[in-house]
Amino acid sequence: MPTIKTDRLTLITFTADMMKAAISNKGDLEKISTYRVADEYPSEVYKEILPYKVQRFSQYPDENDWEGIIIHTEDHTIMGDMGFRRSTEDPKELELGYSIVPRYQGHGYATEMAKAMVKWGLKQPGIERIIAGCDNDNFASIRVLEKAGLKRFEEKENKIHWSS
Repeated sequence: MPTIKTDRLTLITFTADMMKAAISNKGDLEKISTYRVADEYPSEVYKEILPYKVQRFSQYPDENDWEGIIIHTEDHTIMGDMGFRRSTEDPKELELGYSIVPRYQGHGYATEMAKAMVKWGLKQPGIERIIAGCDNDNFASIRVLEKAGLKRFEEKENKIHWSS
């Protein structure tokens, strides 16, 4: 993905080398990325997923174009991650996922990032829709996805499914 700048954020590709560094330790990620890293980043759950992503991107390097990190521009700090994966049901769809460390939550950063990502994603060749999913009790994500312009299209198994 290209570098995307919003009013307060910089979104850049989260390369496989950066992912390896994030698995190793905060200092390694700071060195390779040249950004500070928020204390809570990456979450333990995401750290467990990173080895799979590194392996996946080595097999399918084009997919890495849709994986990014969220940098708080003023703080020069990595505060989260976001990305797309191709929908398993429709190749014309990209599914948005994201996380932001607790210290940066509640300030509109996720909404700012989601709006920028939806806009960029819809400009990609062959992509007609952006989709997302969240738990039906995740009120913060519900507001983010609404503000990003996505609409609810289905609710099942305690999940809300969204589409642009």
